[in-house]
Amino acid sequence: MEKRVVILLGPPGAGKGTQATRLSAALSLPHVSTGDLFRENKAKGTALGKKAQEYMDSGKLVPDELVLDMLFDRIGRADCAKGCLLDGFPRTLPQAEALAARLSGAETRALNLRVPDAKLVDRLTGRRTCRACGNIHHISHSPSKVEGKCDKCGGELHIRTDDALETVTKRLAVYREQTLPLEGWYRSRGLLSEVDGDRNTDQVFRDLERAASAAGVS
Repeated sequence: MEKRVVILLGPPGAGKGTQATRLSAALSLPHVSTGDLFRENKAKGTALGKKAQEYMDSGKLVPDELVLDMLFDRIGRADCAKGCLLDGFPRTLPQAEALAARLSGAETRALNLRVPDAKLVDRLTGRRTCRACGNIHHISHSPSKVEGKCDKCGGELHIRTDDALETVTKRLAVYREQTLPLEGWYRSRGLLSEVDGDRNTDQVFRDLERAASAAGVS
């Protein structure tokens, strides 16, 4: 059976993580996150993890080929025999080209979540993360019952560095420069589906599932 690969695209704060978990279950495709891959390889002390750590320790970006090696090591496992849902990769055109070369023969579909910048900034800067358990609240959309305290464990809520306004602004600028061009790249190949991410999560999920299924991923 031909492998089916769904790639979830969208800017920081678009809701990719939330939707990826639901979509993975609905499509019966394992959710493969590059962030998780780094953490897993580091924790297990694999050869790939040690190589990646050497680059990170020296302040360098992990080369695309090494990231791809980690990715395809994961995709090569039994649970990915029918395919996978990719979250967090590719991020650049060279990564997309390298991924396409290695996925030769696989049925691929990219789903792009579109959300206005103003909404992204509100979503990210309003997030409050529990220092103890990692649970996330939002000052507007899901405020904690007791200000500054996590509903889940009572731990202290704080603003992560990644969610500070200055950092969010930089992250969006990097996204526009490096990752936004992927939309045109996948669109020109007839592999892109656009989904309005500026709605409630259930509506967004239904459209993502519909777009994936229409592409033959079911």
